[in-house]
Amino acid sequence: MELVLDRVSKQYQNKIAVDRLSVTLKPGVIGLLGANGAGKTTLMRMVCGILKPTGGTIQFDGMDASEEMYRDILGYLPQDFGYYPNFTGRDFLMYMAALKGIEKPVAKRKCDELLRIVNLENAANKKIKTYSGGMKQCLGIAQAVLNDPKILILDEPTAGLDPKERVRFRNLIAELGRDSIVILSTHIVSDVEQIADRILMMKDGQFICDGTLDEIGMDLEEFYLKNFDEDSDEDRREA
Repeated sequence: MELVLDRVSKQYQNKIAVDRLSVTLKPGVIGLLGANGAGKTTLMRMVCGILKPTGGTIQFDGMDASEEMYRDILGYLPQDFGYYPNFTGRDFLMYMAALKGIEKPVAKRKCDELLRIVNLENAANKKIKTYSGGMKQCLGIAQAVLNDPKILILDEPTAGLDPKERVRFRNLIAELGRDSIVILSTHIVSDVEQIADRILMMKDGQFICDGTLDEIGMDLEEFYLKNFDEDSDEDRREA
């Protein structure tokens, strides 16, 4: 099982957001780190097939990201996922399962299981508009894994979660990484440090780091700050 990015680029008018990235990803948790504007979100949207690359290819076991079947093996949680406020949590998951082509008996069993895992059992029949930000994020994670995806893209999945919820989801994500390619983009370095099998760090549309924690050889937060401190200083000077 491989996700292969070959010289992938994305250009918006005069700005190159992603600059000829090539990488091969296998099952496991891949932590994607970078400052705002590094190109992370653009990269993830291309991997999800939402954006078309300006150049290069994205393929999963030889299947191009532009193919319809590619969506069947994909799970995605954007930073701000869309939901219907008057749906209950259970209704929303059943609706998403139908969109993903999951048969109703299987969907019902899967929804009940995920509601339990994300600790929304007691709120399953309440309307989403009554949910806290953390509860909505829990629901977003549940919908992303409904179809047992082979590729799971998570953009700030622990945002809004309390410390206990964050630990629970770190464990869930680590479990999913056993059989799936999980790309986890976050600004919370500790989340990546705890569970990532591999670290990708982006700056100016390119990877400036690709390796394991052992290969990095130092505290990940210290390493991250070392690489982005210059940007912070420059931002402060411009301000």
